[in-house]
Amino acid sequence: MKIWKHFAVAIAVGMLLASASVAGPIVDRVVANVNGHVVLLSDWEEEIAFEALLNGRSPDSFTTEERNAALDRLVDQELLREQVRPATPAPSPDVQARVAEVRKLQPDASTEQSWRATLRRYGLTQQALEKRLADEIQLMKLVQDRLRPSIQIDQQAIERYYHDELVPDIKKAGGTAAPLTEMYGKIRNMLAEKKMNELLTNWLASLRSGSEIRASDSKMQEGNR
Repeated sequence: MKIWKHFAVAIAVGMLLASASVAGPIVDRVVANVNGHVVLLSDWEEEIAFEALLNGRSPDSFTTEERNAALDRLVDQELLREQVRPATPAPSPDVQARVAEVRKLQPDASTEQSWRATLRRYGLTQQALEKRLADEIQLMKLVQDRLRPSIQIDQQAIERYYHDELVPDIKKAGGTAAPLTEMYGKIRNMLAEKKMNELLTNWLASLRSGSEIRASDSKMQEGNR
């Protein structure tokens, strides 16, 4: 879902591995404290490695702004986890399906050997990746269960979007819009997703305002690694 692009469609928890982007071992230390829960440098590097894997980038290519945005997402993810601590793990079939999706993004991972070599280049392991994706699935369910019931997209909103935004944009690009009857479901889902993003942004802002969050003074310097 697009929501995780904003959020990072990325959700790392407690993986203490060294990123392949760093020359030599990481001396672990606290880079943020969220209501008493620490975020370590290794967590931060792990998040960047995972995002790099998903986007086919080198972790070294991340800018200071991108690195700091990854740390901010880790803070948001911890705030959400504080709302509920799942008693049961994410279903294994769901986790394996996500692993398969991630693997398909890697053109040089057609064999088990090449796939594990790809993971090693990013400082990851199969076990760490599965844990990371299981956490993502659990947080996604939390957000869905919390926000989805309050989202109502009525027919007027769908028709207004179709006539006032979609059709003009398609005509401007030189195309012809499909009939509303064909686009109805897609528009409804898109508007629901947009509303979900808005609600999530507001929820996170509320959680942040009521939390004690401290970031390391050297955050920016670490971003320049």
